Amino acid sequence: MTTEVKASTRERLLEAAATLTYREGVGIGVEALCKAAGVSKRSLYQLFESKDELLAATLKERSAAYVATLVPAADDGRSPRERILHVFEQVESQAGAPEFHGCRYLAVQIELKDRSHPASRVAHGIKANLTAFFRAEAEQGGANDPDLLARQLSLVFDGASARAGIGADELTGLIIPTATALLDAAGVS
Repeated sequence: MTTEVKASTRERLLEAAATLTYREGVGIGVEALCKAAGVSKRSLYQLFESKDELLAATLKERSAAYVATLVPAADDGRSPRERILHVFEQVESQAGAPEFHGCRYLAVQIELKDRSHPASRVAHGIKANLTAFFRAEAEQGGANDPDLLARQLSLVFDGASARAGIGADELTGLIIPTATALLDAAGVS
């Protein structure tokens, strides 16, 4: 006998918000979120102060999985160069999926514009952590300017993710050679 565990109201709201905002943007209405989650507006506001807080919570909830899919484990034995390229290999792989709409954290920052918005602050932190990962690996790999390289890699990551997300470009054969050129120019081994 199998027992079905029904997702909590909070989990259903977080899942609905994650799915709808990624597919349709952060402007999705409260009614649509509640309908997709199968909950009342009252339930939403009992669990979250506002839709803004729900969006921030959704991004926080998804961040560990997002980082785990992109960034290799700290003790994986690969060189800094290989660890950096792993991130770009993951983006290239994800971008091939029909449901890929780019980096959700970048999209939130672009859509919201308001840097003080709770969801924008969460997204900014996640993106800053990725740049910090690039910087740490660049430094370990002997980059001549780890700060500049980290910013360049973040720019390539975001640009590639955005272009693939809107269907403007195919990342295969583009993103890895671009990241490799930057690593070569910076002297990362």
